[in-house]
Amino acid sequence: MIEVKNLTKIFNQKDSTLYAVDNLSFTANKGEIVVLLGVNGAGKTTTMRMLSTVLKPNSGSATVEGFDINLNPQRVRVNLGFLSGDTGLYARLTAREVITYFGELYDVSKPKIKERINEMADLLDMHDFLDKKVDLLSTGMKQKVSIARSIVHDPPVMIFDEPTAGLDILTAKNIVDFIHQCKNEGKCVLFSTHIMREAERIADKIVMIHEGKILAEGTLTEMREKSNLQDLDDIFIHFVNNSKVEANDEF
Repeated sequence: MIEVKNLTKIFNQKDSTLYAVDNLSFTANKGEIVVLLGVNGAGKTTTMRMLSTVLKPNSGSATVEGFDINLNPQRVRVNLGFLSGDTGLYARLTAREVITYFGELYDVSKPKIKERINEMADLLDMHDFLDKKVDLLSTGMKQKVSIARSIVHDPPVMIFDEPTAGLDILTAKNIVDFIHQCKNEGKCVLFSTHIMREAERIADKIVMIHEGKILAEGTLTEMREKSNLQDLDDIFIHFVNNSKVEANDEF
């Protein structure tokens, strides 16, 4: 599981200090899809990069499968599959070679890597391009390779940072189906998006964030009850407006 406690990330700019993530706390459990929902710049990617140990928090902490991101980052990475929109691939290698390379980085045995490649090729419909060079692949094909290289070590926790952005509807559905399979296998899934309909379709729990802070947290049903609204777009705007009122009341 993922447990986040008072996580904060500050970026010092020329004339100001930006709280990209401001005292964030939430949990994501095994067999659960938790969606971080917010507009671009809300702090979703920064949060995920801290959880993946790419960035260090200024304060607060988080654990992945019980391992602290500050105290034991190597064990966090072993237990985590992280896919972002800019996950790197090597253009001159074939899809199979890329996945194999990352499997070896995770100390997965060669027989197990071959087995995992076949499993993922079946799941993501990759057999036709496994032996093509990455620079000859379409955007959707590259995204599938990115997913495969991120999960070749079969981690118990998955983090997806807007994985369907820019993809055609069929490829996006393929990826969402895969995310549901991760849940069915008992994995913990953290998924970020700014697309309300996407959150409605896949989330067991939604964590709304805005300007680095949590606006609301709960199931879609709970959020509808709290806001007396049905449409997630309207619910999100409702909580944004509430946060502005509360901020003004403090002054």
